[in-house]
Amino acid sequence: MTKEVTVKSWQELMEALYEDDLNPEIKRHRNGLVYRGLQSADFELTTSLQRHKSETLEKHLLRNFQKYAQLPNPPSSDWLWLALAQHHGLPTRLLDWSYSPLIALHFATADYSQFDTDCAVWAVNFWELQDYMPAVVKDEMLREGNSILTTEILERMSASTDKYYDLSDEAFLSFFEPPSLDGRIINQYAVFSFMSDPSVSVESWLRSVPTESKKIIIPKHLLWMIRDRLDKSNITERMLFPGLDGLAQWLKRYYYDASQEGIASD
Repeated sequence: MTKEVTVKSWQELMEALYEDDLNPEIKRHRNGLVYRGLQSADFELTTSLQRHKSETLEKHLLRNFQKYAQLPNPPSSDWLWLALAQHHGLPTRLLDWSYSPLIALHFATADYSQFDTDCAVWAVNFWELQDYMPAVVKDEMLREGNSILTTEILERMSASTDKYYDLSDEAFLSFFEPPSLDGRIINQYAVFSFMSDPSVSVESWLRSVPTESKKIIIPKHLLWMIRDRLDKSNITERMLFPGLDGLAQWLKRYYYDASQEGIASD
């Protein structure tokens, strides 16, 4: 079940992003939410594999990525290969999320050429979604004391991705923390999700389960204001994509003349 909320100001946006973040058990403002930003509110939560229309070719894509990659220390499992492939742009069943709502908001507002349309940020509670995972997975996470999967847990349960996907006849959604491949993964506070069945979209699955997820719709007239406040808070490509490419992208937007864009205030 998905709740949709349209915000009208920066204050409403912050309230929507940080709503119900108090964990009463530990009396800290921590929860099991992860966030994903979309540059258009019309975009769906589809994977690069689905957008590429190559769900049936996933094995071939990953096998050839492994074959042609020239690495001095190649990954030791399917899970590490999958994370590496996603990191470098290969179509996979993985979706990128972040523990940080502001980083998700960055990705929703990074491209000023798309500011003629409303954008959106999704919030999903991966703690609650554990109820829909196979019992053997929940038991392993409980044994480890983890609230989210890691590549180490996945490798121990099943070195082959196929074996993990086959743990249930029903499609299920999993979230895992990727390995720290480089500074980009670390700085983006990254989390990956994947469906056991690559043909099932994350969005359609989320809308079908009773657990509530949230889609926050952000009107286009707020985007430049939000973008500038994120830049002022150092939530930029310079930090999230360490290196010259990220620096150039940040500077390109920072020095763009938006004086004719009709920037709105709160």
